[in-house]
Amino acid sequence: MDLVNWHSPILMVITETRLSSARADEIIEALPFDGYAVVDTIGFAGGIWMLWRSDLVHVDVLAATEQEIHAMIRVRSQSFSWLISAIYASPRFEECCMLWNNLRMLANMHDLPWAHMGDFNEVLSADEKYGGNPICQRRVRAIKECMDDCSMMDLGFTGPKYTSTNKRELGNLIQCKLDRCWVNPGWKEFYPEANVTHLARINSDHCPFLLNLYPFLGSNTDRPFRFQTIWLSHSDFLVVVRDAWAGREGNLAEAISNFKTKAQRWNREVFGNVFLRKKKILARLLGTQRALAVCQNSFLINLQKQLTEEYNLVLQIEEELWAMKSRTNWIIAGERNTSYFHISALNKRSKNRITCVQNNEGEWCHNVEEVKEIFNSSFKKLYKTEQVFCPVTPQWSSD
Repeated sequence: MDLVNWHSPILMVITETRLSSARADEIIEALPFDGYAVVDTIGFAGGIWMLWRSDLVHVDVLAATEQEIHAMIRVRSQSFSWLISAIYASPRFEECCMLWNNLRMLANMHDLPWAHMGDFNEVLSADEKYGGNPICQRRVRAIKECMDDCSMMDLGFTGPKYTSTNKRELGNLIQCKLDRCWVNPGWKEFYPEANVTHLARINSDHCPFLLNLYPFLGSNTDRPFRFQTIWLSHSDFLVVVRDAWAGREGNLAEAISNFKTKAQRWNREVFGNVFLRKKKILARLLGTQRALAVCQNSFLINLQKQLTEEYNLVLQIEEELWAMKSRTNWIIAGERNTSYFHISALNKRSKNRITCVQNNEGEWCHNVEEVKEIFNSSFKKLYKTEQVFCPVTPQWSSD
């Protein structure tokens, strides 16, 4: 939910889900995507979910196996389509070879713009692995030959070098770059500025990555002040209220304004903004994982564990916050329901969010300034009139 809230993806791929059947359906329904394709797990192994927002993108699923989902993509604001392959490669070499052969056959069947993304379970060079056994050159040749036959190029990345870890202590630590995004030249022509960012890894042994087709331009308008009932759980909050109202009992407007100022400062300096704390912890965690990719030591490993624990504590506070915001007291013992409360609180907001509009020529505009101009010109056209003078009809009277 955090990834969706922060990055607003139109399509999301989740690999190695370890879930299937009713539990998978329950989780997918709680996410803000109304289209999905699922490859079920085998026991607790594997699993691929491809989720999308059908109001922003049209997806036509073409084929799926235990290791891949292939679909045709058309972003609704654009006039062209391209092929996406969501990959979760098996760690077993024989099954990997089946995947590489499937990709070769698909490459011979079309000349469309094409992107592969997911967990390939292979490194391409010794530089992409730290610790453990030496890389297997046979496996490296197999994936490289497949990508060459498909005319694919690696998009590169920014962020931590390694995307996977075994979460062990320094002596037994293994880190690898297993997750990546490949594209063919036709896809690169459509999205020349596209880039991949490795995001912070939390409880998973893999870090998520974000594929940006073009920069996102959001709005920085100030949000209105809202009283958070979770503040009442803090012992110092009553002091903030008392100080804000002291000597202002006769002036309600001044007391409210003073309370707003003091509460915001207190929330920032003492209680702490939950979402800001989460982002700060993630930023520190990302920096730690960057450093751990370059210099492996016990201090960084322990710091990574500490930051992960802090993040999980903040999640508990966030759960209470969303429960209060949604005015829902239903909490199943032992199960975090943050996503349920999040959906309850943000359902109307997400439906009312405008991400793009059509101009008079029927073209979709995503740029914030262009959207503002379209709204302004439309309202001016609707309410403006060319009549600047209204003649007064003379009134005649008789004696």
